[in-house]
Amino acid sequence: MTRVFVTGATGAVGAKVVDNLLSRGDEPGILIRKNSNLWRIQNLVTDLQHITGELAYPESYRDALISFKPEAVIHLAWDGVLGKNRNDLQQVNSNLPGTLGLMDEAYNAGAHFFIGVGSQAEYGALQQIISEEMPTTPTTLYGASKLAGYTLCNTYATLHGMRFAWMRLFSSYGPQDSPEWMIPYLILALLRGEKPSLTACEQKWDYLFQADAAEAIATVLHHPSASGIFNLGSGFAAPLRETVEYIRDCINPELPIGWGEIPYRPDQVMHLQANISRLNAVGWNPATSLQEGLSKTVEWYRDNRQRYNS
Repeated sequence: MTRVFVTGATGAVGAKVVDNLLSRGDEPGILIRKNSNLWRIQNLVTDLQHITGELAYPESYRDALISFKPEAVIHLAWDGVLGKNRNDLQQVNSNLPGTLGLMDEAYNAGAHFFIGVGSQAEYGALQQIISEEMPTTPTTLYGASKLAGYTLCNTYATLHGMRFAWMRLFSSYGPQDSPEWMIPYLILALLRGEKPSLTACEQKWDYLFQADAAEAIATVLHHPSASGIFNLGSGFAAPLRETVEYIRDCINPELPIGWGEIPYRPDQVMHLQANISRLNAVGWNPATSLQEGLSKTVEWYRDNRQRYNS
């Protein structure tokens, strides 16, 4: 059993992480704001230790964290992950101090292992299968800030003798996700009988089922020597048009799709695919095929669309 302090536990991936940890017999404590919406973890809340505070203000959670005595930290919280916010200055002004402050507080509270969840955006638009050794040339403040977070945390860990892993998440999907992302937007629009507006969807895209992402994070946590950078993806890039068509066919094959109604971004990545050999080496492989995961995701939104007023 490991006492693990988790930030971002109310998000779609974070909720799967704490669920995974509980299933392993670990003891997760979660950082929540006073007004946090706990709906994704409502069936888990009685099994979690809640630490109320603001990531940007370490003094707000310091005493409770010291009392919790974490052995490890999994840091998923990050403001401004949606595309519309990826060049906001909050990427630098709040996320970076909050991340480094968290690492310092965790170390002082006794933690010896820190896992940070980064992003494929750190690599920029490489347009190929990406390994951890490839150059990092981010094209957004989000990607640049995630990369800076890695650099700061890696340096801190080296200075203080902490074990440190940084897991660069590619694109994830699954139940309970935000409707601003492409897959839930598409599903909800089709369930309403609407024509969703999309790009031409000529991309090849690596999508990872969120429960598999949580399993990968937990695998790194429990591996005795896992450290460094890990790409967190499926390792498989399906043609995006085929993914969209599969989702549509699960709902109603007759529904139209608005192909090309949204232009590509100037920095559009057309081939996003993770080399996951480093995760394979510590014993993890994705367990859910894309079609299986999409089917489960469509079914969840079909059963829960009232939550999204659909």
